Amino acid sequence: MLLAAGALLCAQPKKIEWTDAEKPIVTRIRGLRAMGDEERATATKELALQIRQLPAGPHKETLAEGLAGLATEGDPGAGTLQEVSTTLAQALREEPPAGKPGEPAMPYVTLAQLVRYEHVQASSDDPQFAAAMAKLEADDRARASANFTLTDLQGHSWTLKELHGKVVLVNFWATWCPPCRKEMPDLERLHNELGPRGLVILAISDEETAKVEPFIAEHKFDYPILLDPGRKVNDLFHVEGIPKSFVYDREGKLVAQAIDMRTRGQFLEMLSQAGLK
Repeated sequence: MLLAAGALLCAQPKKIEWTDAEKPIVTRIRGLRAMGDEERATATKELALQIRQLPAGPHKETLAEGLAGLATEGDPGAGTLQEVSTTLAQALREEPPAGKPGEPAMPYVTLAQLVRYEHVQASSDDPQFAAAMAKLEADDRARASANFTLTDLQGHSWTLKELHGKVVLVNFWATWCPPCRKEMPDLERLHNELGPRGLVILAISDEETAKVEPFIAEHKFDYPILLDPGRKVNDLFHVEGIPKSFVYDREGKLVAQAIDMRTRGQFLEMLSQAGLK
């Protein structure tokens, strides 16, 4: 999900008095994850258009950002993502939120992520949007030069920079994360199919062994599961929402990244940018 935006509506942290016009939208957003992929894409586009028709106000911004945080789970299509982004940009123009001193407000970061990583057409004249774009650029520079050493569940040590000659997919996940769990079977298939051709998947969780080990054993995933209980590597990669995935080519260059759950087809497209087909 985009940072924690999707959680705004799936598990509302504080009580909001929704209007009669907003209540059915909230209910439908909360039900998106229970839908099939095609139905969900259609519903997401419809919701974006419905939110756009609401009067200006902080509730509109909350709904727009919450929908954006869920829209990037999987592959809803470019048209749907464009409608979601247009709605969020409109809500920000109508009611610009204030960020913390020296930091852009989270909705601007969400919009910037959609523009930078999902390649939608959206913008904002608010300086917070420019600051959010600059932050993402700095984060990408850090990821491009990042290195780490972590240990997997079998006690084997993995160092990113020592995997020269391999295509490496670094995936951040957790057992409690629904979109993470949804993409894991596809990662397993890619591991089995493309591992012999040079793919290495390093799946990193910040949870403790006692939580991760039984989950992996139950689902019988064989690709390497690395533990980062102190979140040092999560912080190194500036990971604030999961799942996140990063692909490095055989020369160690960062060539593709995903800000949310990906489908098998989307993962294959990312891997093709590393020359693996």
